[in-house]
Amino acid sequence: MTSWRSRERVDLVSGKGLAEALTGVESVVDAASTPTPDEKAATEFFIAAARNLHEAGKRAGVRRMIVVSIIGIDRFTSSYMVAKVAHEKAALAGPIPARILRAAQFHELVPPFIEWGTKGDVSYVPDLRSNFVAARVVGEQLAQLATDPRSAPAPAGAPPLEIAGPKRESMVELAKRLVERRGDRLRIEKAINPDAAVFETTVVPGPRAILAGPTFDEWMDANVPSAQPR
Repeated sequence: MTSWRSRERVDLVSGKGLAEALTGVESVVDAASTPTPDEKAATEFFIAAARNLHEAGKRAGVRRMIVVSIIGIDRFTSSYMVAKVAHEKAALAGPIPARILRAAQFHELVPPFIEWGTKGDVSYVPDLRSNFVAARVVGEQLAQLATDPRSAPAPAGAPPLEIAGPKRESMVELAKRLVERRGDRLRIEKAINPDAAVFETTVVPGPRAILAGPTFDEWMDANVPSAQPR
């Protein structure tokens, strides 16, 4: 495997630079994303990226593709989540055997959601409830799938693989614990703006999901300095 996402000369949407980047590559982990939440724009991005990865990858001899997705996306009827469903379908429809790994929301997303929702001394955070998971754990599972020749294709009719954390929690509560640990003077409130509505739900893993630690508190112990002396 090789990592080329950060190379400026590679463009997934136009396909520019993909042939060179995929030379000698056996497995592709498609973790590409788009900063826009707009459904139409995100859908166009994902479909173009998947198509180009398949076309260039097939010519380069790529043997398998692992696609990062999100648990619960098939429950939504609009927004970025619908675009991710289109991403999955486009990946599975291509000539390279593909496997989908749906992950719960990352622990690492809590700090940016606090930042995005901050207005004065209050931060409005979406009321998302899920088994939050550490990004590192998801990365390790992706690496395992990418290097295991049995990982793709999925058995006919098999549901996507899922990975999540060991404990179901609310993002609002996680945000409160995070700002307390950091000693911030922010007050955390449930978001009430329409843009956050897509996250105001419960997105839980299925019965066959891989559940792996650390918990959010364990993640904070390892990654967030405490403002309180111990």
